[in-house]
Amino acid sequence: MPPLRTDAGLVDGPGPFHRSVPGYAPTPLHAAPALAAELGVGTVLLKDEAERFGLPSFKALGAWWATACALEATDSFEALRERAAARGDLTLVCATDGNHGRALARLAALLGLRAEIFVPADMTPARREAIAGEGATVHVVGGTYDDAVARSAERGADADALVVSDTSWDGYTELPARVIEGYGTLFGELDVTADIAFVPVGVGALAAAAAAGLPASTRLVSVEPASAACMLASIRAGEPVDVPGPHTTVMAGLACGRPSPVAWPAVSARFDLYVAIDDATADAGVRRLAELGLARGECSGATVGAALQLLADADARAALGVGTDSSVLLLLTEGVTDPERFATVTGG
Repeated sequence: MPPLRTDAGLVDGPGPFHRSVPGYAPTPLHAAPALAAELGVGTVLLKDEAERFGLPSFKALGAWWATACALEATDSFEALRERAAARGDLTLVCATDGNHGRALARLAALLGLRAEIFVPADMTPARREAIAGEGATVHVVGGTYDDAVARSAERGADADALVVSDTSWDGYTELPARVIEGYGTLFGELDVTADIAFVPVGVGALAAAAAAGLPASTRLVSVEPASAACMLASIRAGEPVDVPGPHTTVMAGLACGRPSPVAWPAVSARFDLYVAIDDATADAGVRRLAELGLARGECSGATVGAALQLLADADARAALGVGTDSSVLLLLTEGVTDPERFATVTGG
């Protein structure tokens, strides 16, 4: 990750900036004793990102901090407002499978700027409408999320556009690194440590933040859709590789065909186990969370479903050093983003 630029006032990191945002509060950390008993461990902790700044995911932490860095307004959210007002012709741009784009669109609305969000054609109407509901112009791109990324990069060549992406490519690394940095606030809020953490992985930005933000003693497990397991394929190859689409999965936020080059070094060096799961496993996790009284989306269900499946395997438990007194951290990265599908999966 590129070092902090002291000339842009970044030496204090994202925490003070996030705490200056109206409505900031640490997200909950739930104890789940029933799930711990089911997994055969001592403690299960659920870091619950179903609501962050009024949005149903953690994504604003990265998108908003990266935008503040780009506009050199990291002192406070009010400073960002002032800098944006001086740049009223600016359009915030990104590609998304849902949550990142909605977070950037919300920021643009708060700052009085325009937003253009590029989305893959298979995005569900509910997620697309949620982005448009923030006031953004939504461009539907034929193909995969990676095709939408390419289109957003083309738009970024225009003078009025600022691309704030959570993935990186050749010649575009600075702001994706700041997105990773912004996610660090999530881990800074944790006042406990865990023996094992399950982290959902798309391009790898959140995983890179977990690698930096969790103690070295915490063993890390990445969770990806089997149809878009680009991090697992890259680990097997020993270098970043592409997984061709279509990346058909219910885990929309994880449907990515290539790891972010900025995230790859940290994730490949730090994680202990890389897991790919099918949609049925993610749905099982959604149902289990619903039984616990938590209505959460498929990416949240992915970590729960993966833990239920993996920790039922004696060899996997041994490889991770899991015992009956172990503590497990599960990241619940989103709330319900497609209510109709959630009702179908959980039986209403």
